[in-house]
Amino acid sequence: MASYNRVILVGNLTRDIELKYTPGGTAVTDIGMAVNDRRKSANGEWVDETTFVDVTLWGRTAEVASEYLTKGSPILVEGRLKLDTWETEGQKRSKLRVVCDRMQMLGGGAAGGGGGNRPPRQVNDAPVRADNPSPGQRDAQPTGGGAGYEDPDIPF
Repeated sequence: MASYNRVILVGNLTRDIELKYTPGGTAVTDIGMAVNDRRKSANGEWVDETTFVDVTLWGRTAEVASEYLTKGSPILVEGRLKLDTWETEGQKRSKLRVVCDRMQMLGGGAAGGGGGNRPPRQVNDAPVRADNPSPGQRDAQPTGGGAGYEDPDIPF
């Protein structure tokens, strides 16, 4: 029988990140996420529902998250569900968590909730400014068929 275990969540961090390292030197951190959902109840009123999810980040992903994210930062995580089980005072306990395979920081820098006290992002060793846009802010480039594409000296 086939199975598929994939989770994609978008939410906000519930606490600052505490980075730890395994004895082998691998970075690891457990983060808390709040994922909000809004729906209409039976009587037509909007109801906000928050789900709190524990997420484990490993390796470079954990290091990047601890460097750039703080409590309240919006993020997207993609990973798989894992069931942790343990016993406390004779009682069996269990908890679902997400083991993150991919993390995407959301928001727009200082005003976006994460890294508010950090310097501007560097692109090719030059600060990002209005007169030096990042690659995603450049003017559109021609894609072919225009003047100059028939030039035999172009190496493609």
